[in-house]
Amino acid sequence: MEQLPKRIAEADVHVLNYSQLRQLGENLIPISWAAVILDEGQYIKNPSSQTAQVARALRASHRLVLSGTPIENRLTDLWSLMAFTMPGVLGGRHQFAKLFDAKEDPFARRRLAARVRPFLLRRTKAQVAKDLPDRVEEDLYCEIEGEQKTLYRAELKRAQQMLLSVTTQKQLAKERFHFLTSLLRLRQICCHPALVKPDSKAESAKLGALLEQLEPLMDEGQKVLVFSQFVELLALLKPALAARNWPTFYLAGETENRGDLVRQFQAAEGAAVFLISLKAGGFGLNLTAASYVVLFDPWWNPAVENQAIDRTHRIGQENKVMAYRLLIKDSIEEKIRALQKQKKALAEDVLGEEKFAQALTLDDLRFLFAD
Repeated sequence: MEQLPKRIAEADVHVLNYSQLRQLGENLIPISWAAVILDEGQYIKNPSSQTAQVARALRASHRLVLSGTPIENRLTDLWSLMAFTMPGVLGGRHQFAKLFDAKEDPFARRRLAARVRPFLLRRTKAQVAKDLPDRVEEDLYCEIEGEQKTLYRAELKRAQQMLLSVTTQKQLAKERFHFLTSLLRLRQICCHPALVKPDSKAESAKLGALLEQLEPLMDEGQKVLVFSQFVELLALLKPALAARNWPTFYLAGETENRGDLVRQFQAAEGAAVFLISLKAGGFGLNLTAASYVVLFDPWWNPAVENQAIDRTHRIGQENKVMAYRLLIKDSIEEKIRALQKQKKALAEDVLGEEKFAQALTLDDLRFLFAD
């Protein structure tokens, strides 16, 4: 990579990853490029990041950004992508927030949609891969009991007591960290008590449900992807799978040679389980050898879950894809699933896509922490 600045004129096309873009920024910015194309545009969704700043500073006659999630968490994601492709079309960052991200303005989203749609080319998978087999999603509910239920009820009661003292959004802003911490703990308890109490010997209802779901699939020789946002949980699943002698692959943020691992999984004969961290493996992987996906825990943004499922439901897949969500009945997870379905208006209004993209409000927290 050290030689690239000296040899930049030796090729017409240069392919860099985002880490190299950051490191070589000062060498790339002075050059007048014919075109700059960014794939996986979510890498520049944070306009304050060094990656986004270097990308915006590049000089190019033509700019293109590709993304499956142009709005992942908030409207600023879209502003950052547009600031690269069409600088100035949405105004400055603060002006954008004032004009288009004003919750009290019912027409703000409509104006934003009118402004950006001429510059968007949207293609759904159904439009470009018409021969893909069906994809079926199913929510599987299980119930917690014993120590797992006791831990859950105790944490929920603490959260409810905190919420009683909050009556305004201003108060919520001051206490948000504590509520988010409590939400995290509730979600972890739903997955496995050992995530919040490492010395716990309590059973996990979800682990039992996962093994029950995998048993017939392994007997049939199927390959299955299992996603979780908690790397610590994947570590807890490993010994349970090993005890049953099921071939197991593992991918998380610290995993090296991802390409070799993917090729081994794709080429492996017979049944196998691929444990994948949602953040590390939610995009950029082709795992069509599997036709079953298990989402061990729900994520706030269904677009991220969809990208995880799409690791196997893509060109090259020959079988119907089955995706299962494991959810604890009458828990925070069931309510997260309900919020996913409710909070789709933002991206639907702006892009014509369905994605969760709003921050939690006081009413949302009251809903989540209610009995």
